[in-house]
Amino acid sequence: MRDGGRLAAAIEVLAEIESRRRPVQEALKDWGNSHRFAGSGDRVAIGNLVFDALRHKLSYAHIMGESTPRALALATYVIGWGNAVEQLESAIESDPHAPEALSEAERTALTEQDLSAAPDHVVADVPEWLFSRFAAAFGEEAIAVGKALSQRAPIDMRVNTLKSTPEKVLKRLSHLNAQPSGLSSNCVRLAPVTGPKKSPHVQAEEGFRKGWFELQDEASQIAALLVGAQPGEQVLDLCAGGGGKSLALAANMDNKGQIYAYDASKLRLAPLYERMTRAGVRNIQVVDPQTGSLDQLKGRMDRVMVDAPCSGTGVWRRRPDTKWRVTENALAGRIEEQRKVLAHAAEFVKNGGIMAYATCSLLPEENQDQVQWFLDNHSEFEALDMRLEWAKLFGNTERHPLFPEDGTHATLSPAHTNTDGFFISLMRKKAD
Repeated sequence: MRDGGRLAAAIEVLAEIESRRRPVQEALKDWGNSHRFAGSGDRVAIGNLVFDALRHKLSYAHIMGESTPRALALATYVIGWGNAVEQLESAIESDPHAPEALSEAERTALTEQDLSAAPDHVVADVPEWLFSRFAAAFGEEAIAVGKALSQRAPIDMRVNTLKSTPEKVLKRLSHLNAQPSGLSSNCVRLAPVTGPKKSPHVQAEEGFRKGWFELQDEASQIAALLVGAQPGEQVLDLCAGGGGKSLALAANMDNKGQIYAYDASKLRLAPLYERMTRAGVRNIQVVDPQTGSLDQLKGRMDRVMVDAPCSGTGVWRRRPDTKWRVTENALAGRIEEQRKVLAHAAEFVKNGGIMAYATCSLLPEENQDQVQWFLDNHSEFEALDMRLEWAKLFGNTERHPLFPEDGTHATLSPAHTNTDGFFISLMRKKAD
């Protein structure tokens, strides 16, 4: 396929997503199944067009004067991918499968790319009803954070120190131009690809199959480090999901002590078994939510990790379609769920132990507001100063999270730490 046909396909998929409110991956898969002639490179390019259009949906629509799938795809090809308007016209004219020729209005819009009169939430590419939350969290930096969340994300890998070293992984991935990330010493990064290019399939690398590294965004790696788990301790990962943080904690603990990995969904936990084997992890006990019980752990844990279910606003770089699916009702439900999880988690912390509360959200009501609610209702806990905890691990770094004046939490974002958006607070249960 040539660029004109790829544009037409992207328009078709975007229309399917808009009209039937379908998940983007599902729509792309169905398009590929019904268009078998499209090669793998074509499918990648079409997917990139669709995802990039969703990343910049508001700003591109403002520039084009309409939010149609055609307008978004054309804007992505020129504005997002850096192609000249003349190149777009040539791609359309030379391909019988291309969309219709540009109108004069489209040509003018793509040439001028005018956002001067756009509202702040449009410039930031953040849904209007959510932008006030971003402003509350980031003030004058809210637009910069929104724009950073609209970019493609790098591929981050956590070096598994139980089996390898950063130096060995960097050497093994040198053909992909892997680089140190700059914050966590065990994070190796591949820069995001541009335009129609395909991201490297790092799971096919020998180092991955040997368990030398795991895919994990640096923000998530940092959260696991900040938990501070030490060899020999008893740790509960209460919302373990696929187990990424449990595996990171196991490496931090040098396979010594015990980690209990639990999640309300047995299906989410399923991949952890294979991941443990590959990583050479021996100190994780997976607790089946259907047949297992956590009752015997109450009051015994040195550290409890709560990576709470949330709106996912911090991972929009990787899942841009979810940006437009967040609703106020869903957010209210998450807030209630988070409070229940926090109250439940507190039962497992021993006197003097630590509870870590984290989300991949950037919304105050899911983050600092929840920490304050918990502390107001659990006087036996006190918040640690995250500025001090950060300094212990990373020193005085040029890139660092946002901290409030009292230091009760840390907020990472692509604009501040070049990571996914992530929130973490550490609370200690006071000793008797």
